[in-house]
Amino acid sequence: MRIIAGRFKGRRLKTPAGGNTRPTSDRVRESLFSSLESLDVLTGAQVLDLCAGSGGLGFEALSRGAAHVTFIERAAAVCRVITANARALRAAREVDVVQAPAASGAARLPAGSIDLIFADPPYPMPETEVAEILEACRPLLRDAEALIVLERSSRSPEPSLPAGLEVFRHRKSGETALWFLQLEDAETSAVPAQ
Repeated sequence: MRIIAGRFKGRRLKTPAGGNTRPTSDRVRESLFSSLESLDVLTGAQVLDLCAGSGGLGFEALSRGAAHVTFIERAAAVCRVITANARALRAAREVDVVQAPAASGAARLPAGSIDLIFADPPYPMPETEVAEILEACRPLLRDAEALIVLERSSRSPEPSLPAGLEVFRHRKSGETALWFLQLEDAETSAVPAQ
């Protein structure tokens, strides 16, 4: 896997051995990051990359101007690959690597501290577990401009969203579906007083 654009353009990332991780394709990453750049959410962003695999999404964000990335990954061997990639890019000071399940790892972070979250759980993960991840992510969003990008199979159902989150944008590309989620607008989501 290679980084597509930015200061690390063309640099290759190590990927974990075996078939337990599924890197996001170059085509999907290019489309995703074009959208993120047009929304101006990358420059100086605090990023969280959940179910990070090799760290492709987080490192692409760092390459394109994010200030810091926290990677959360369950498997120790995969965490070692992310750490090796950070060292190879000479970006170790700009990343944290946390070995933990996605929802419990996200719950450890300070509320309101994240501008952009990538959630890329395994496609076979049950929707109830995906909902738990989103529930843990919602309080982390800094403000109404912050985003969660959820990657699922294009055959997966629409994610079950916790209270306070709404779909901002939805895109499909081949086998991949991207759900852009944001905090609900307080004015439109408020229930009128009776």
